[in-house]
Amino acid sequence: MEYMSQEGYDKLLAELKQMVNVELPNVREAIAEARDKGDLSENFEYHAAKREQSRLLGRIRFKQKVLENARVIDKSTLKSEGIGLLSKVEMTNLANNNHMTYTLVSPNEANLREGKISIKSPIAQALLNKKAGDIVEVHVPAGTLKLQVVSCE
Repeated sequence: MEYMSQEGYDKLLAELKQMVNVELPNVREAIAEARDKGDLSENFEYHAAKREQSRLLGRIRFKQKVLENARVIDKSTLKSEGIGLLSKVEMTNLANNNHMTYTLVSPNEANLREGKISIKSPIAQALLNKKAGDIVEVHVPAGTLKLQVVSCE
């Protein structure tokens, strides 16, 4: 079971619809065009289109499985005693005084550009159940980070 926000669920559903309704028909059309060109054993376009179809069908099955097992959670029903799923956390790296703000989301919603990190990431795991003012040591591949939680919503 995968917990996610309504926004993440809707985005995943839109991606799935795009793949099924637009991308898959385009790939099938490309296969049909390549098949019309003759000998399939030496037809690069046909083999490339078949590979693309296979890749696309795999992505479609994966997204269907995620949506099938998804449970949309309402942020208003979550406890706000500490940091958890869908918490927006502002923190400071004590080594370089760099300020960061992240929202903890499910792995399928994670997007660093949008400021969303996976609840399963080392930073998120270290932040779970912490409160504003707490100092956390996080072991990451680059070493150890010392972070101070400034605020959490």
